Amino acid sequence: MRMIDRLLSCLVLFLAIAAAPAFPARAAETCPFISAKELAAAMPALKWSLISNQDGRGCIYQAGRGDTMMLSVFRNPDKDRARELYATFVKTLSERMPLSPVSGIGEEGQGGTTAAGAERQEASVVALSGDYILQISVYPIGRRADDALLGPITEAARTAIANVSRSSERFGTCEWLTAADADGFLDAGTLTVQRTGAGSCMMFDREANTMTVAVIATSRDTAAGMMKRAGPCKHVAIPELGSEAFGEHSCTKGNGNAVTIYVWKNGRQASILFAPVKPHPESGSVERLKAVAAGVYGKL
Repeated sequence: MRMIDRLLSCLVLFLAIAAAPAFPARAAETCPFISAKELAAAMPALKWSLISNQDGRGCIYQAGRGDTMMLSVFRNPDKDRARELYATFVKTLSERMPLSPVSGIGEEGQGGTTAAGAERQEASVVALSGDYILQISVYPIGRRADDALLGPITEAARTAIANVSRSSERFGTCEWLTAADADGFLDAGTLTVQRTGAGSCMMFDREANTMTVAVIATSRDTAAGMMKRAGPCKHVAIPELGSEAFGEHSCTKGNGNAVTIYVWKNGRQASILFAPVKPHPESGSVERLKAVAAGVYGKL
């Protein structure tokens, strides 16, 4: 269970990195897990706009009043691993809200809402189906997350759970990373390689040390602007990988052992992340990761 907890933390970090720069790009037209018509039927009181299709990982929506909805799909190597990760999801949610069983969503489901006084209001449903886990969370602005919101989310989850196999997540192959890239970073004997969506891959070992690549379409100006953004990490330019290439390391928030390199070419930006779960010989080191980033840069 400890490994699953650590991997979940890395997954959350990966999603945040992959999703954050995607917002300025052109919005995707469809979500593979639920159509606009199906979503409107399940949640008629809210008009959602799809702002980011994360393909194998899910979809992100916003409503007119500023509400946000995250639909996330997690594929696992087998049903046992899926059940372990599902238990972790339930445990994590139960720390934020009381949960109750929900029926008719896969093999097992739980849902709930945060208390009236919670700093961030949230209504969530998490469900297990074979190798897959589905979670839908809504974060309303200026009002309670109550049963009137949880009911429609549950209906949306009933539709989406039937489509989780449309995820592009695959194990054993990755167009951006190879097992050789893990040398010096991850334990080769317990290595898992996973394609986690369109343009994104992940490798992790038994300890949940993780390496990820996420590729998005973005402009040169956007990529260059990211180099100048203020944040909790130190920046270093990497001119040998292009004038828009830079690394982030020694972050004072999140995983301080992690390091990320961003490269841009031909209208696409790739983020290459190494996130060890505890101090590691390559903690915060841009130098060794540059070789992996150079391989990704050559494929852009």
